[in-house]
Amino acid sequence: MAAFDHLNFDHGAMAAANPQTDLVVLVESKRMLTGRNWHKERLFFMVSSARHFAQAARERGFTVEYVQAPTTPDGIKSVWAKHGQLDTVAAEASSFEQARQFGALGIKTVENDLFLTPRQLFAGWAEKQKSFVMENFYRLQRVRLGLLVEGDKPVEGRWNFDEDNRLPPPKNYVWPPRLLHERDEIDLAVAAQLGHTATDLWATTRAGALQALNHFIEHNLAGFGPLEDASTNDDWSLHHSLLSPYINVGLLHPREVVDAAVAAYDRGEAPIQSVEAFVRQIIGWREYINGMYWFLGEGYEQGNGLRANRKLLPVFTDSSKSRMNCVSSVVSDVEKRAWVHHIPRLMILSNLALITGVNPQEFLDWMRENFIDASQWVMVPNVIGMGVHADGGRLMTKPYAAGGAYINRMTQYCKGCAFDPKLRVGENACPFTTLYWDFLDRHREAFAKNHRMGQQLMGLNRLSDLPELRVRAAEVLEGLEKGLV
Repeated sequence: MAAFDHLNFDHGAMAAANPQTDLVVLVESKRMLTGRNWHKERLFFMVSSARHFAQAARERGFTVEYVQAPTTPDGIKSVWAKHGQLDTVAAEASSFEQARQFGALGIKTVENDLFLTPRQLFAGWAEKQKSFVMENFYRLQRVRLGLLVEGDKPVEGRWNFDEDNRLPPPKNYVWPPRLLHERDEIDLAVAAQLGHTATDLWATTRAGALQALNHFIEHNLAGFGPLEDASTNDDWSLHHSLLSPYINVGLLHPREVVDAAVAAYDRGEAPIQSVEAFVRQIIGWREYINGMYWFLGEGYEQGNGLRANRKLLPVFTDSSKSRMNCVSSVVSDVEKRAWVHHIPRLMILSNLALITGVNPQEFLDWMRENFIDASQWVMVPNVIGMGVHADGGRLMTKPYAAGGAYINRMTQYCKGCAFDPKLRVGENACPFTTLYWDFLDRHREAFAKNHRMGQQLMGLNRLSDLPELRVRAAEVLEGLEKGLV
């Protein structure tokens, strides 16, 4: 059995499959298509990629059952009814819910080696940690996997080049062209089924994913690092790879991706600060997030340590419901293509949810439904732990809250905005600036014992206009709830 995120012939359940003896099964369930308010571009990518994989399996000589059914269990049972109750094998489930389905059906599993770190190996590391510092895990990964190291030492003498990779958006910069993908009959049929006009941004085949990898290495890897935290008005992807959807469904394997980046470094085609930053995202952050999803357990996603219970703000579902240029621009980008890079996700969308006190589970659902590279294992730790600090600091020791000053420094969204990022009170005050200080004020006691929050709380204590700020914050929150700010 090939799940829609196990689309790889060389790994998982397909690695040992034999066209002469094995039946390949994929189930396109109605629940998967309609069970949530999914972004149609995301659904298009998932379904078309699976159908292309089924076609590729047939071309390799496999007998394929691509089943459309109300639910995945219904689909599996229909295959058993047709062929007899065959031994059914899949790669390890990628979520707790999928694991329950596999268990209930008696599906046997093999290791999900579409990740570089077996779950038991990660758990062995995590069990020994007092705090789950990703950087420590990442350095061990570099040595274990033999990437950008000489023995047990980092090449060029540093493990981390973050300090070199925080440049603001450059002026009059010419961004490289993006790779576009022509749509074939399968793509068009899926788009028609969904009532969706698909973009030409996302490949739905292994060949297209490899083209995307090669395009990134040639055109974007060298410039990736220094500008990875910037956001601009004139380009939505900058030097980001756009490879996460392909890696997350199996069309690319993480090892081939990092090997391609390191090979470019070895050829002198990309500097260490860019290659190291990219490798860290794959073997560090991605592997860490998957490992923590399983290690922290199923109940982790219900965390709400800051007791945030505001309903999802209207702007998240309609980009026109805010006069904040940064928020409306980012949500508009999500609406168009189901993707923005990590800084808009963290410092605009998650930051807004955090400082306004949006319910973590409602925000998690929205993020899960709207991003093309979203999976449960991806979004639960990223949102609950990093994005909205709902886990009481288990994953990140301090919240990623920021005011308008950060957004003004690292993006171009403040130009022409109705609000001034330098002001925290008054009608023209930036809502991020106002609500950042109000967030600290509301949670002063919760953060009092957090040594990493001492400087921020000292700044809060120096505010002479705190009573006025509280009034302004209440007005802003009410306006956001009504879609007017």
